[in-house]
Amino acid sequence: MSNPVQENRQRASERVVRDLHPAVYLALVGLTLWLGLAIWGFGYDGQTDYLLAIVSGFLFIAVAIPSTLALMVHHQSSHERKSSGEASFQEWMTRDFDTWQDRVKGRNAAVEVLLPMAAIAIGMTAFAIVLHFTAAGS
Repeated sequence: MSNPVQENRQRASERVVRDLHPAVYLALVGLTLWLGLAIWGFGYDGQTDYLLAIVSGFLFIAVAIPSTLALMVHHQSSHERKSSGEASFQEWMTRDFDTWQDRVKGRNAAVEVLLPMAAIAIGMTAFAIVLHFTAAGS
């Protein structure tokens, strides 16, 4: 005889995810590339190019190392994911995401992960635009 409480717990645990969807990681890489392009908006003279190349190198390393590790894990666990069937991004957003403090909806988790990098990329773009217009005027 099956226990309905146990079945409800099992169904609820199936709707909880502990890993970010790959689309969130791709969005992070995209935002980092946007930031890399935005910082080159400060290269209006030849004096800053050296420093901007160093910052670009740091951004490249900050993306390359975690991406390489993620690809290694992805290739190792690709057989497990194929058998379990990876959820689409739409399905992932509706599930609960388990953090060390609480459970939040997947879409909220994605926003909380992407928001800091998006704010930096948008802010740096705004600073570069302002610098472009103020440097052109002087």
